[in-house]
Amino acid sequence: MIDVANTIVRGRRWIAAGILLLGILILPFAHHSSQKLVVGGSTVDRSEAEYVDELLDTEFKTPFASNLILVVTGIPTVAEEEGLDLLFDIVAAVTEVDSVERVLSYVDAVDPVFVSEYGTFVVVGFSPGERDLPDVVLELRQATALLREELSKDHPTIEMSWTGDAAFDYDIRLTSAMDASKAEKRVFPLTMLLLFIVFGSLVSAFFPVVIAGVGVGLSLGAAVLISAYWPMTILLENIVTMIGLGIGIDYCLLMLSRFREELAVDSDPEAAAVRALRTAGQTIVLSGGAVATGFAALLIVPATELRSIAIGGLLIVSFSVCLATMLLPGLMTWLGHRVEFGRVRRAPEQGIPSERWRQWGRWITAHPVLILIVVALPLTALALKARDISTDIPSGSWLPKHMESTKGVMGLQRMGHSGIVQTIRVLVEFPADTRADSAPGMQAVLDVHRYLETDDRVERVNSLPQVLGVEDGEQASIAFIQPELHDAFISTNAQIALIEIVPRESASAGELMRYTRELRSLDLSAVTHLAGTRLVIGGLPASNADYQDAVGGSARDVILIVVVGSFLALLIGFRSLLCAIKAVGLNLLSVAAAMGVTVLVFQDGYGSEWLGVSGALDGLFPAVPIIVFCVVYGLSMDYEVFLLSRVAENVRKGMSNSDAIVSGLASTGGVITSAALVMIVVFAGFALGEFLVIKILGFALATAIIIDATLVRLAIGPALMQLGGRWNWWPGRRVE
Repeated sequence: MIDVANTIVRGRRWIAAGILLLGILILPFAHHSSQKLVVGGSTVDRSEAEYVDELLDTEFKTPFASNLILVVTGIPTVAEEEGLDLLFDIVAAVTEVDSVERVLSYVDAVDPVFVSEYGTFVVVGFSPGERDLPDVVLELRQATALLREELSKDHPTIEMSWTGDAAFDYDIRLTSAMDASKAEKRVFPLTMLLLFIVFGSLVSAFFPVVIAGVGVGLSLGAAVLISAYWPMTILLENIVTMIGLGIGIDYCLLMLSRFREELAVDSDPEAAAVRALRTAGQTIVLSGGAVATGFAALLIVPATELRSIAIGGLLIVSFSVCLATMLLPGLMTWLGHRVEFGRVRRAPEQGIPSERWRQWGRWITAHPVLILIVVALPLTALALKARDISTDIPSGSWLPKHMESTKGVMGLQRMGHSGIVQTIRVLVEFPADTRADSAPGMQAVLDVHRYLETDDRVERVNSLPQVLGVEDGEQASIAFIQPELHDAFISTNAQIALIEIVPRESASAGELMRYTRELRSLDLSAVTHLAGTRLVIGGLPASNADYQDAVGGSARDVILIVVVGSFLALLIGFRSLLCAIKAVGLNLLSVAAAMGVTVLVFQDGYGSEWLGVSGALDGLFPAVPIIVFCVVYGLSMDYEVFLLSRVAENVRKGMSNSDAIVSGLASTGGVITSAALVMIVVFAGFALGEFLVIKILGFALATAIIIDATLVRLAIGPALMQLGGRWNWWPGRRVE
């Protein structure tokens, strides 16, 4: 049988050369991740909202199928001559941009919706080939920046902000990259300090950080290459960086700790590296497999965002495991005793278990029931709080306030028209024998229009009969309809009519998602009295509803895959039914307790201001619970594997159950707490960022590690093992 550890250490030169070559080929692509990874990843494969977008792009000739909104504030009202003159200048400047095909404003339609004491807005439509391109947003912003500079001489308070889907995408792309970069700058110094405290030498503290950084770079580079064939979202960049720094440093810390321990027993670096790899390497591979299982389960969710996170997670776990178990052993062998280079304090004695942890282990094994009462019951109460979680998108402006697109939405809010960016697009599809622009078709559109505008959540409904100002379908069908209006509301084959719903300001994102579902379940024939007609619903609220349904509909399968997969991995790895069951149960407790704390902080608002959140949120995003579950479940397995591996080693040496637990805690307690501190620092660094979804994820992950690495693994877990007695290792081996 091949000795894998010995082969890896002896072949270190070839392995290092191969990884160096891989880095040369892949790392350059990592610098382009912000440009290559897409935004708007909440799309769902073959969803109804996506179908509506396709119809608007292919069956309608309107340039407003995709649009941007220019919000102008700090000018006189456009209902007055001075404000109207300014608006003419602004519209003229925007129209001169080559990609702009049509502009809709108070100049084109004397509609009170464009009038406000705070300013006005302009809707801009594009040529089909120019829609949603980042360079279009940049071009428009450059044009209005020059115009603002000129107009501000006479109107110093004037502000012009571009908002809408394409503007949000452009801003999020830039802000996401900046947020990840700032988080890294917050995390690296503290992480280096922690590692220096743990190891006491500069070299030992330096290597885990560098290797983790290489793993992040390789993962981002590989993601960019994959994105040419499988679209990846920008959220992947933050997730890969956050998870990669955490587990990459943890795995290296475990390997280095074991190497230094072995080196204290045998001064031969090569032999020490082989022994460290045989023990710590197996633990890292098993732990990495558990984390990878969590990410792999996300692949079944038919949402681009979660599948991107799954691919990014699998990449970073794979690279982190490979670097820690293949590259690091060779580096340790080359360095040998020089891993202690740069030591500025006395080295701790290696190979000698901590007496403090040994005393703690003895106390736990002597009082297991008391531990469960004092520790497990409060955690269970926190876990029950997780039942109150809301997966709605939070209300209000939760995007970074410095983004121009966010400023645009805030300007629309002051005007009372921010519902424009939440417009719901309703398509009425007619049977083959009825044209949308016929008298029966127009009457059906008018009936739907009247039904929609009676809802309290609706501010305004736009349809062709309403624009024409007619009262019945016959008048609409024979009225003179300008080609631009016909193209905007009627498809080229005249089988589909478009109706737009602008929601009220007071309607939350969650309410609009529920309203979308109500419309989809509507019996249209009862409203139109025209058999064969049906509604299909699109727009941002519909897309959000599709995303929430896709995530919620896949949650049970994801949880089942992760739980069963990790259970089987532990059962095979440790040949213990009870240990596998205990690990699964404790993992679920850690996840649920962490989500309970997250609900208390973000939904109930206890202490949220300390994290830069002004008040309680009415939702934590559809994807947060399932991401937290998959990531935390895998990460919490790390510490279970760390401890169980040492206890299993002790059992194989012939120790009793109690002695094996005490010795295992004495050997791994310090490593687990050190690794946990690194994870906490990394995740907390991201929790201090600007993106709310990353802030929530970072907080939930940091909280989970705090709970898991202290209360669960170093208290509840050992207590349960003590109570398990001789059955802990059944059917593999019983210990008296």
